[in-house]
Amino acid sequence: MEFRVWRFDPERDREPRMETHHVEVTRGMMLRDALLEIKARDESFTFRHSCGEGVCGSDAVNVNGRNRLACITPVAELKAPVVVRPLPGRPVIRDLVVDMSQFYGQYEAVEPWLKRREPEPEQEILQSPAERARLDGLWECILCGCCSTSCPSFWWNPEKFLGPQALLSAWRFLADSRDQAEEERLDALDGPYRLFRCHTIMNCVEACPKHLNPTRAIGHIRDRMLKKSV
Repeated sequence: MEFRVWRFDPERDREPRMETHHVEVTRGMMLRDALLEIKARDESFTFRHSCGEGVCGSDAVNVNGRNRLACITPVAELKAPVVVRPLPGRPVIRDLVVDMSQFYGQYEAVEPWLKRREPEPEQEILQSPAERARLDGLWECILCGCCSTSCPSFWWNPEKFLGPQALLSAWRFLADSRDQAEEERLDALDGPYRLFRCHTIMNCVEACPKHLNPTRAIGHIRDRMLKKSV
């Protein structure tokens, strides 16, 4: 099968280029396996990967125009030639490796941890089954960046718009019955850019390998913000 991979080494190359490889596809082969085969031929070829099980989120790439995790993308489901590029909208460090510093900075900006006004109890803070269920579809995010790097609003305003992943995480704590900082969190999201640059294009929903729905989470934040202002 033909693979075309994006190559760029800033220390040697003036412009990026596409490099063609032919890899024999075996039963059950994932895209990560094919990329490792290419790397075995040319050790200078660079991409991130780790767990190989769709858990760490490190091997996100753009495949035939769609952001995916290489380790859980079956090669048999891809149309040849398979064109592999780095995640869009991020500075390229080398080949398929991009700088995710701003992405992680946006995540950190929503302060993704529980905040309590009351003294910490000596035992765990209990939740009802219904309260716990409200977190399903939120906590499973693995920070792969597939959603935010598929979002045009994030491409256009990366320093202002928090992006789908960060806003999904913001709602994860706003929805948590144990958190006691709703007003503080909503105030931090107020303004024309941090939240409201989402135009419900829903690229993020299509791109998420965990089948999460950042657009719905953003809608919940807007509803909560509206109730607060009434």
